[in-house]
Amino acid sequence: MPQILFRNLNLLDPRWNEARGGYEVLVEGDTIREVSSKPIKAGNARVVDCGKRTLMPGLIDCHVHVFLVEVNFRLLEAMPLTLLTAKSADLMKGMIDRGFTTVRDTGGADWGIKTAVESGLIPGPRLFIAGRAIGPTGGHSDSRRRTDYAAASCGCCNAMVYSLAIADGADEVRKAVREQMRQGADQVKIMCSGGVASPYDPLDSLQFSEAEIAAATDEAKAFGRYVLAHAYSPEAITRAMNNGVRTIEHGNLIDAKAARLVKSKGGYMVANLVTYFIMKERAAQFGMTPDQLEKNEVVLEGALRSLEICKAAGVKVGYGSDLLGQLQVEQSREFMFRAEVLKPIEIIRQATTIGAEILRMEGKLGTVAPGAFADLILVDGDPLKKLELFLDQGAHLPVIMKGGQFHKNTLK
Repeated sequence: MPQILFRNLNLLDPRWNEARGGYEVLVEGDTIREVSSKPIKAGNARVVDCGKRTLMPGLIDCHVHVFLVEVNFRLLEAMPLTLLTAKSADLMKGMIDRGFTTVRDTGGADWGIKTAVESGLIPGPRLFIAGRAIGPTGGHSDSRRRTDYAAASCGCCNAMVYSLAIADGADEVRKAVREQMRQGADQVKIMCSGGVASPYDPLDSLQFSEAEIAAATDEAKAFGRYVLAHAYSPEAITRAMNNGVRTIEHGNLIDAKAARLVKSKGGYMVANLVTYFIMKERAAQFGMTPDQLEKNEVVLEGALRSLEICKAAGVKVGYGSDLLGQLQVEQSREFMFRAEVLKPIEIIRQATTIGAEILRMEGKLGTVAPGAFADLILVDGDPLKKLELFLDQGAHLPVIMKGGQFHKNTLK
């Protein structure tokens, strides 16, 4: 089995508080075989001289939408899946170019695009998929216009319908969850509050009843999966956590009481700051309506405060970007917004070790340790001192490796 030996590096394992010199890392096949502060003997290994750069785990983004390829949702209505796939492939290449070797898709991506990446047909990060995001009639997953009274059209020529599902009542929710798991979902996405990008539901609306949420979490647990919930308000977060949801997505309007509940239940929050700041800057040019932008202002106001509240309560927060379409190039700016509240090592842990916990892949992702997948990035400097090294579309990452294979290597 081929071996690759990384030498002359500073190792940043997020379990530490600093990068440490004098280490070597041996990769064998798709995993890390050895990490040592002493020279590693591997006579047949290909040697990569890292030039004192920082070697660290590949980044993990726990909230992306690889199939939401347009900022303006309505453009997806007339998009066939062939075009959707081509646009998605371009977005995923951008993600791994930026050093994100793993992403959790929270509504849209299916087993087909995941298989295409795993088989090497399309370059991209590891995909953990949710299938179609499930919500109630009139909620954040209901893509119909107010003039549409019939059921949604077939999804084969409507990318929006393909990415979203509607279910009402516990039995329908149970069936919809079972269908996503039949289709290979790694996790299940439900809607528990209103959203910014959906045109008709108020942000503070409570979507899915307690019985509907419980049906979703019961089915997911029975199948060995878990449920993540779109939820902004304390009421929506509380309802979700009390009925078995594992991760809260967004959570911008969380209060101290709701945060303590998330902590007591062993839950996680996946915050997304960059999407609200960037939508404020640029979404109007892509067709986002004034009503949607007004809702964006409400959640934007609470974005940084939500991180402070979660930190005070001891809630583990994952890195998420949640950008749509053309705005996905801003994925790495999430580091910079979080830096207004958190230390660089805290943010890097959110994008590595905590992300691995959320994916239930502790010890396999988000770490540089024997037995872990060889998902590694090399950084031109110390990101603990300069988070800006993650910007510029991966320009400061001369090496990107996923599963022991070089996606990028400019040190040849």
